[in-house]
Amino acid sequence: MSRFKIPLMASLLALAGCTAGPDYVRPEVQSAATAPLLGANHPAFTLEAPEGDWWRLYQDPVLDGLIADAFRANTDLRVAAANLDRARALLRETRSQRLPQTNVGAGAGYGRVSENQVLPGTDREDWSFDGGLDVSYEVDLAGRVRRSIEAARADVAATAEIRHAVQLTVAAETTRAYADAAAAAERLDVAERSLALIDRTLGVTQRRFEAGFGTRLDVVRVTSLRDQQRAELPTLRAERDAALFRLAALTGRAPASLSPSAGARRTILELDRAIPVGDGAGLIARRPDVREAERRLAAETARIGVATADLYPNITLGGSIGATATSIGDLFTGGAFRFLLGPLINWSFPNQEAVRARIRASEASADAALARFDGAVLEALRETETALSAYRNAIDRREALASARDAANRAAEIERARLRAGRSDSLSVLDAERTLTEAEADLALSEARIASAQIDLFRALGGGWSADQSVAAVRQGATPPNGGTLAASR
Repeated sequence: MSRFKIPLMASLLALAGCTAGPDYVRPEVQSAATAPLLGANHPAFTLEAPEGDWWRLYQDPVLDGLIADAFRANTDLRVAAANLDRARALLRETRSQRLPQTNVGAGAGYGRVSENQVLPGTDREDWSFDGGLDVSYEVDLAGRVRRSIEAARADVAATAEIRHAVQLTVAAETTRAYADAAAAAERLDVAERSLALIDRTLGVTQRRFEAGFGTRLDVVRVTSLRDQQRAELPTLRAERDAALFRLAALTGRAPASLSPSAGARRTILELDRAIPVGDGAGLIARRPDVREAERRLAAETARIGVATADLYPNITLGGSIGATATSIGDLFTGGAFRFLLGPLINWSFPNQEAVRARIRASEASADAALARFDGAVLEALRETETALSAYRNAIDRREALASARDAANRAAEIERARLRAGRSDSLSVLDAERTLTEAEADLALSEARIASAQIDLFRALGGGWSADQSVAAVRQGATPPNGGTLAASR
């Protein structure tokens, strides 16, 4: 063996135990991102870990059934499931590169060969039959196949997180549609009750006019208020119908096939307990968009290794066996048998500029993925803090509006009693009725907004699917050395 072959073989053997490119390390998240949430310091929240099936906190069996239907039949979830199946199929295709690749072929043809190629005693024109088996196996010296599998596996995990995000959205929007239908029904009841009160006031005003204690202007004013209140009813009915139609689409049904029970609720969704919100570490571990971004970063890091492997020789061991003859019967004779064995070496050397350009492109893609991960963490915190603030302030607003409604109700009752006793005019009663009607409508709308704010908060918290990653994995992250980013560089 020559002196040249010994170091070459030693280098190849050493390379066979390596995997090109950087090994993936999960980005470290600084402690400020894993701390308790700023807006959680309120009686409406607890620091317990959020519920996975958060919609069950409403204790509404109809809602539970609607979400189960949506998980089974929602079209967006079906698309997400199909995309996940596709990613898994691509992973299986990538894994197959670890195995020998085989190809069986057979063919027949009739033709003429060149006169210069004709052997004595043979014809220029004749049939030709061929059949054989080709086998090849890539010696994964630099880990190109291993890195490809690693990237494909991370792609599958990222696609699964997209499905989790769609599931979260479907649960939230199904709950929102159900809550909007219930809220519109309650607001419709409030409007109808206000209309009934105005009708009674109109009756009193009409009788006083007929008895000579009032004017026709008083009757016209109350009638105008009654008609204005009646005009609100079609709008509320349309809102309720629109919410039910959304609910039908979310659960994979045509509007006509939606169960009547879906629209039977006539009171706004309410919680009888504080909302568990957890902390920043739990949020980052739970949010599907953050988890997807982390898996995309892992995939791009592995693809650096795929590109780096092209710096080294690609060795493929191959062989083929078969037979070639001018008749089918001769294919099985010893003279027709052929075989070929040997390695094939491909190496982009010495000009490796194109390979190094691909490596740099892969590194840039990983840098972008790292930035997207940082952005996903920031967005998760922003959305959650915003939702906490919106819900907290919506509760405070509801309390103020409830107090205003109670005061307006007392004022209206006093004015009605004074009108019946003849100690007040219809204009004072009209103003009191208008104030009460507006206060009732504002309170009902505020309660509907609280239900919507609850759903926004649950969605921001990232629940609604089964997490398989522990929060402890995120808590281990420390502040990066530079102290300026949420995730450390690769």
